[in-house]
Amino acid sequence: MSNTYGEWLKAQREAAGLTQQELADLAFMTRSHIAHIEAGRRMPSGEDAQRLDRALGTGNVLTSFRPGAEDDGVLADYFSAARHLEQQATMIREFALSFLPGILQTEAYARTVLGMAFPPPSPTECDKAVVARLKRAEIFQGARAPVVWAILDESSLRRPIGGPKVMADQLDHIIALTEAKLVRTHVLPMSLGFHSLLEGMLTLMWFDDQPPVAYSEGVRAGKLHESPAVVEALQSRYALALSDSLSREESLAVVKATAKGYREHGYPDRLLSHPLAQVLPQR
Repeated sequence: MSNTYGEWLKAQREAAGLTQQELADLAFMTRSHIAHIEAGRRMPSGEDAQRLDRALGTGNVLTSFRPGAEDDGVLADYFSAARHLEQQATMIREFALSFLPGILQTEAYARTVLGMAFPPPSPTECDKAVVARLKRAEIFQGARAPVVWAILDESSLRRPIGGPKVMADQLDHIIALTEAKLVRTHVLPMSLGFHSLLEGMLTLMWFDDQPPVAYSEGVRAGKLHESPAVVEALQSRYALALSDSLSREESLAVVKATAKGYREHGYPDRLLSHPLAQVLPQR
């Protein structure tokens, strides 16, 4: 987010003779959130911007020119703030349960996932959502690409979203990102049974100039966690899952074998029904 927005907000607050805490009280927000927006570290939600406009008497300026407003109606409201932070993070650790993490998705895979929403989106709505999702992957193209780790639940590899070709191409994409060292990939085996991380989607983010945060998501609900105690607890869950996952080399071998199964046999079971050791490199 350009800091022009935050600087303008600060100027309006100071012109009104308000401290950050006083503005926070009027807008029913926290002082730290106001500080982050003014410094350009946070994107205000639509509701945040409306409350700030009312508190400062700025009409609808802060609402109309809110960074990310172009994604309104495309991204879920609860994900907007996390999506903005994703663009700033220096380290990201991802886990998604039912499908592969959004920043790793190909266009065909993303279109299938987003098209399965209910009620079904119109073709135009689906197109916009796909574009918004693919834009997230631009973090890999910058000069300061974040360090990205992804734990892939084995079930997400075996679930044939979009059919064999879509899955084969999707897994090839993850293989390419992994081999290019843009992503460190680990597979969490289904043989472990239930794991504490298997309650939904989790993203952990670290930054140069602010404390780490976590974002968790379930069915039509998501939450950005900033409490140090909560973030630390979620980081610990992730670390535990990582310790139970296959090594990087073993994981890459499994992803390659699964992609080959989709491409040659149409479904991974024919290949992966054998003992896992048969598709892993010898130690």
